Amino acid sequence: MIHHELLRDKGILIVTPEGPLQQADFENLSKVIDPFIESEGELHGFMIQAESFPGWSDFEALVSHLKFVKNHHQHVAKVAALTDRGFLAILPSIVSHFVHAQVRHFDFEDKQAAMAWLESKE
Repeated sequence: MIHHELLRDKGILIVTPEGPLQQADFENLSKVIDPFIESEGELHGFMIQAESFPGWSDFEALVSHLKFVKNHHQHVAKVAALTDRGFLAILPSIVSHFVHAQVRHFDFEDKQAAMAWLESKE
């Protein structure tokens, strides 16, 4: 399951995965951000708060996740990944080669610094 909060005034989506990711999670996220992107042109920031990666519930969830990234990465300016765990900490440097957005890692406790970066014109 993914909890999400769209800060419309800032154009920032905050997501917090809790438990294995499901296909419906990505459908729900699309329903939230697609209308915003359509009206505003892009999502200024996307914050992922995950102390550890919960994995996917099944193969369909993995495919939905990949499709979500493919369909949205051109419309997101910045992605802040807040985590302290091994693979997730290096993931932004890997992902940045495949997506349009600037991607940066922050320690899990550095939400304020991540938000400041997402809000900046940098």
